[in-house]
Amino acid sequence: MNIVFMGTPDFSVPVLQGLVKEEYTIAAVVTQPDRPKGRKKILSPPPVKEEAIRQGLKVLQPEKLKGSPELAEIISLQPDLIVTAAYGQILPKELLDTPALGAVNVHASLLPKYRGGAPIHQAVMDGEKKTGVTIMYMVPKLDAGDIITQVEVSIEEDDTTGTIHDKLSGAGAKLLLETIPVLKSGEVSPQKQNEAEATFASNITRDQEKIDWNRPARDIHNQVRGLFPWPVAYTTFENKLYKIRKTVRLDEESEGKPGEIAAVKPDSIWITAGDHQLLAVTELQPSGKKKMTVEELLRGRHPFEEGKRFTSED
Repeated sequence: MNIVFMGTPDFSVPVLQGLVKEEYTIAAVVTQPDRPKGRKKILSPPPVKEEAIRQGLKVLQPEKLKGSPELAEIISLQPDLIVTAAYGQILPKELLDTPALGAVNVHASLLPKYRGGAPIHQAVMDGEKKTGVTIMYMVPKLDAGDIITQVEVSIEEDDTTGTIHDKLSGAGAKLLLETIPVLKSGEVSPQKQNEAEATFASNITRDQEKIDWNRPARDIHNQVRGLFPWPVAYTTFENKLYKIRKTVRLDEESEGKPGEIAAVKPDSIWITAGDHQLLAVTELQPSGKKKMTVEELLRGRHPFEEGKRFTSED
């Protein structure tokens, strides 16, 4: 079988690795162009490109696929199947119509819930107990194609976007390898998505990263773990920004105001949420400094005292 694989971030890498391991013929790997990364803005390849080079595969990197020379090249390869996994662009209809077995997408949610670019973040931030992977036929509309197969993955209380990302990436790779033989056999019974149940998870905005201490402790905790390890939730304390990397929900209440420090413990800072429940911050990152545990931070000089308040202002 002749496959064109299209993907970009870390999530896509195990999916590509699975195809290679099963010895499918990868005619080309299509990914996003190299982008500047880090504080020094060093031009860096996407993870899928790095993996494709390791595997000795042909790599194409169009800035925009529609109307590009790369689009014509992909079509000329006459793939039997196109597989996408977090590629980052909607495919033109002329490309979707090319492969005999269709174009399928490995999407990190249980569609029709959480269409869009940040389904993992949103599921964790919303406090969902489960999520999953959907393999669907692609159409010229965002994550709206017919569902071929799905698998559920539980979200535990201590899971973060990082841990769920890794679980879903592995589950997606496995599900794809189980689905391809079904596609080849022609014994496919795709299910249309219920548009009335569709929800969207757009890319995370700066405003979503800001902690509002007026919210309930559970919601803030879900926000923190949903934004960890990237892009990380933040708050303000005495006009300085702090990224809040890890929190623990406490079964204790406080009469303090939202954002007020109820206690400074050796390994955590206890903060009052909007529902008067306490939230323990155990790992943070002062602006311009390295990430650290609260225990490490409290060993030196620090401004945190009972009665002082974190705020939601920039």
